[in-house]
Amino acid sequence: MTEGTTTAAGTDRSAADRAVEKVFREEHGRLLASLVSRFGDLDLAEEVAAEAVEAALRHWPVDGVPRRPGAWLLTTARRRAVDRLRRDRTYAARLAVLGVDADRSAPAPPADADRDLPDERLQLFFTCTHPALPADARGALVLRCLAGLTTPEVARAQLASETTTAQRIVRAKKKIREARIPFRVPGPDELPQRLPGVLQVLYSLFTEGYAASGGPRLQRSDLAEEAIRLTRLLRGLLPGEREVTGLLALMLLVHARRAARTGPDGALVLMADQDRGRWDRPMIEEGLALVPPALVPGPPGPYAVQAAIAALHDEAPDVPGTDWPQIVALYDVLSALAPSPVVALNRAVAVAMRDGPGAGLELLDALAEEPRLRRHHPYPAARAELLARLGRRAEAAAAYRAALALAGTEPERDHLRRRLREVGG
Repeated sequence: MTEGTTTAAGTDRSAADRAVEKVFREEHGRLLASLVSRFGDLDLAEEVAAEAVEAALRHWPVDGVPRRPGAWLLTTARRRAVDRLRRDRTYAARLAVLGVDADRSAPAPPADADRDLPDERLQLFFTCTHPALPADARGALVLRCLAGLTTPEVARAQLASETTTAQRIVRAKKKIREARIPFRVPGPDELPQRLPGVLQVLYSLFTEGYAASGGPRLQRSDLAEEAIRLTRLLRGLLPGEREVTGLLALMLLVHARRAARTGPDGALVLMADQDRGRWDRPMIEEGLALVPPALVPGPPGPYAVQAAIAALHDEAPDVPGTDWPQIVALYDVLSALAPSPVVALNRAVAVAMRDGPGAGLELLDALAEEPRLRRHHPYPAARAELLARLGRRAEAAAAYRAALALAGTEPERDHLRRRLREVGG
């Protein structure tokens, strides 16, 4: 049977393939979390989830897409896991050591189970962000396992090499297994200490959705919306934690601009050129309402400060009318709370808007030796823009070329090519 043909069940093969991809993208994290909850082994969960997808690619074109495709994948994956445990003494012994109830004689759930996938992703977030894991591995593991990103995508999101990223993921999973890290939401006394790691992972997931690290699209709204949904869940769990509120406010205020960030053809639209009438006003209002309780009482956290910066952008009528002095002041606060090369980069751009391109370029040039920025295409792109504004076209062209070599998505590369042509590159 060739691609694009109609099966006896009336399902177009290419449509079935698209359905598998869509369900796997949307339900990957929930599927994996449910399997880990049931069998207690992340490697086993990933393997049987992949086998379930392979089975769907074989059966759905023939039998039709099931009414509950996520539940179909879960049922199939569970059956594969049970079969694996029945015949694989290594897996059985490992799960016995972990103390996991993996009742190998229990029948698999019925194939026509009419229930949605259980949502145990929050537990998996806390498992993958356990303090026993290295900080860089936590984000890599969650982006890989819950968001379903490929290893190259995770590497770009973390500004790391693919080899390093793959090693982080493997080591993190091994640590979870060997240290018997529990699959659960921590108790109330432990939650405040565990919270920063979870927030960082949620923010990383949102960032990948807001500005994809690679591929044909600038944005992956499904990931951004998933991060927002999980942050809402976390705020419900910890309503008094101001940084959770700050992170949710930040996500809403930034995600509200999504419709205006690309043109009809998917091309990148810079903020100065965006139609602010297309910004999501109800989402902005929701985010603005969360900023004050995130900032006070007491000293604000980094996410609350970033939310305040995003609020100033969303409230401004246009780029010239933005309160750049206040934004620079907030970046000064953020630099004290959470210093990083990326924060310094963003502050330099804000200074350029306040004091002129020369002042911003001086700050950017001072960051030239920062290792993280050497793989971060917004850094040479920002230098190129300021050099172009100063009339230094040859230097701007060189900076645009450097940014073009690092950019991960086609819309970003297309934008940089246009700017390169405009400066005579």
